[in-house]
Amino acid sequence: MLKNTNTRGHSRKLTRHHKIAVAGVATLGAAALAFSAVPSNAETTTSEAATPAKVAYSSQQIKDVKASVTDRLAVDTIKAETAKAKADARAKAAAKAAAEAAAKKKAAAAAAAKRKAAAERRAKEAASRSAKRVALKKAAVKKAAVKSYGNNLNGWINHALDIMHSKGIPGSYNGLYRNIMRESSGNPNAINNWDINAINGIPSKGLLQVIPPTFTAYHVAGTSWNIYDPVANITAAANYAADKYGSIDNVNSAY
Repeated sequence: MLKNTNTRGHSRKLTRHHKIAVAGVATLGAAALAFSAVPSNAETTTSEAATPAKVAYSSQQIKDVKASVTDRLAVDTIKAETAKAKADARAKAAAKAAAEAAAKKKAAAAAAAKRKAAAERRAKEAASRSAKRVALKKAAVKKAAVKSYGNNLNGWINHALDIMHSKGIPGSYNGLYRNIMRESSGNPNAINNWDINAINGIPSKGLLQVIPPTFTAYHVAGTSWNIYDPVANITAAANYAADKYGSIDNVNSAY
């Protein structure tokens, strides 16, 4: 029967084929021993067959195999964990980048919406102001068109007063009437050819006897440039009196 010739510290790892071969040799050895126990005189002798010897393996071989398997499992586990950690890191980075991009997009959209709302508000306010101006202008035109004045001293004074009030020029009906009657007796074509202004070549003209330089300097926009025009003459004289005396109402003599 074969003996285990491996010594401690010098054993080699057995493969599956080696193990099968050893078991077979052990079985054949046991059979040979059984046959050799039969006597040569052909008498049958009962003999127990020898039990095949078990193949012994050293504890170091088992430890080596276990250590090898354990090492491979550990390496595979580390590789798997490393790969998972890298995949998680990539996924986290991608999620962070996506969140930042979404936040930037949201901020840009909010800013654009704010600018659009501001532009729409400004446009609306401008349109409202424009509409108000148009409405006021139409109202003024309508009022002027509807209101009519007589072609006489009363109509001229009332027309002049409306213009004066729209321009912020002070004066009353009585103040205008009193000065007109003193200066021209209500004659719009009156002219003074005898006073110092006439001597200087700039005679006083119209209802309130205004000299041409004064009429030009204090002419009221929207009225005629004809110094003999009753409304233009009254408004220019009242504008001059407001500048020099505070109001035509304060004038009680030549001015």
